[in-house]
Amino acid sequence: MRNMASSASPKGIAAIVGVGAKLGRSIARKFAHEGYTVAILSRDLGRLSRFADEIAREEKAQVFAIRIDCSESRSIREAFEGVLSLGFVEVLVYNAYHPISWSPTSFADIRLDHFEKSLAVSAVGAFHCAQQVLPGMVDRGRGTILFTGCSASLHGMPGFSDLCCGKFAMRGLAQCLAREFQPRGVHVAHIIIDGIVGAPRGTIQPSSQQRSSTSSSVGESHGGVGDGSMDPDALAQTYWQLHAQDRGAWTQAIDLRSTAGPRLIR
Repeated sequence: MRNMASSASPKGIAAIVGVGAKLGRSIARKFAHEGYTVAILSRDLGRLSRFADEIAREEKAQVFAIRIDCSESRSIREAFEGVLSLGFVEVLVYNAYHPISWSPTSFADIRLDHFEKSLAVSAVGAFHCAQQVLPGMVDRGRGTILFTGCSASLHGMPGFSDLCCGKFAMRGLAQCLAREFQPRGVHVAHIIIDGIVGAPRGTIQPSSQQRSSTSSSVGESHGGVGDGSMDPDALAQTYWQLHAQDRGAWTQAIDLRSTAGPRLIR
């Protein structure tokens, strides 16, 4: 963990699981801007620490970088021991995904270990992370859990059985938790990102060679909103709005898509 500021937030902890250069980082920055102490989690601790430095400096907030592998139950438990040591987790955003190829894969060619890994990250990891924070939320009668899905959460697609099965399961988990825990003060919502997530507005774009070497998930783009991709800062604003909603009218599922460009898997 890395403590990137000197004073603690009077609010709870916002734990963002699955923080990369785009959506996860933007969500973390938004909650830091709103005064939360933020724990950002992913497998790449080196890159994560750089994000923590950047967000803490820009937002004058406390940001902690914690390594997690969402395909391993032990890693999740150990990571959340660190998160919970910071205080009450008021917000959990589960944004983790298992990188897959842009190209569809014939069902006969999908390896069992890859299929199991996709299920482990998308569904089992979401289950474990939610179990870590729900007791504290229920005890206090408040909290927010937001799951990031994609168009594969709704529709089976040829060549993407591994992705779709994991995302279908996550959506089912979100629905079950919403119905069980909303009466106890916990807001659970599933967010479908139906489009490609680009870089924030104003970001300098990498070269085509860099794009080919860094793009690792289906539907991920390094372009800006001009190419039809979705601005992660604008998406992060919706995550914040869901958390800030009046409990008398909570959203449990929402689809977000660009006004331009093709509909692709996140």
